[in-house]
Amino acid sequence: MLSTNDHRRDSAGLLYVYPVVSRRAGGVSVGINLNPNNACNWACVYCQVENLQRGGPPPLDLPRLQRELAGFLDDLLHGDFMVRHVAPEVRQLKDIAFSGNGEPTSAPEFLAAIRCVRGVLERVGLAGKLPVRLITNGSLLHRAEVQQGIGELSAMGGEVWFKIDRALADEVAEVNGIQQALDKTARHLAICADLAPTWVQTCWFALDGVAPSTASRQAYCDLLRPLATQVAGVHLYGLARPSMQPQAPRLSRLPADELEAFAEQIQKETGIRVTVSP
Repeated sequence: MLSTNDHRRDSAGLLYVYPVVSRRAGGVSVGINLNPNNACNWACVYCQVENLQRGGPPPLDLPRLQRELAGFLDDLLHGDFMVRHVAPEVRQLKDIAFSGNGEPTSAPEFLAAIRCVRGVLERVGLAGKLPVRLITNGSLLHRAEVQQGIGELSAMGGEVWFKIDRALADEVAEVNGIQQALDKTARHLAICADLAPTWVQTCWFALDGVAPSTASRQAYCDLLRPLATQVAGVHLYGLARPSMQPQAPRLSRLPADELEAFAEQIQKETGIRVTVSP
């Protein structure tokens, strides 16, 4: 049975399409994995991808993506997949999500993939009914084709979940494995929010037994405050599945009340609504 603790990309035996039970979506999410080679331009310490490597995806086989998505949706809607693999309380198709084993927007065919998914949904009668989401680290929002893809996603009624885990440069380097100026993060988030409804998604956890500091929490609020009227909200969540990275032993979950306290601080200081998944 699928569970929130198991987000394997090969559970359906397909290359690009995989089902998960999503805590934040509240049911079955059909994932689109454009990075089947386990390559990403970030290296987050909590990443659940085994054998993660730096880089971009291989060329995308669009006809195969189309066949896999159409066939799997047919099994979900008209076959017995839900009965065989999904618990009754979450036996509901909630969304299609571009996520997978690396940064989806790093695929040169990202725009074509958005259009491919739109075409499949139109043919099965789900266009405008089933949300399509992009889960992204936002690092490539300066690219015109990425912006165009997000604009077309929005026209489909979709939305973006934009990763911001920390807002101090040294913590971003440690948690996400990148050197990135925070003003670039803010610019890219603003661009994204202008193109499509955008939620910030933040993984909040202890490192070496130490929770993020007061300075860390304040820097996060300071980063988001100027964008409060543009973003739809914040998804604040804790560790649900084990990291497959070398730093895994250093990570630990925070108590639910600590996440709730941080959510309250974000809402008080920025006015942005926050959902919490401990």
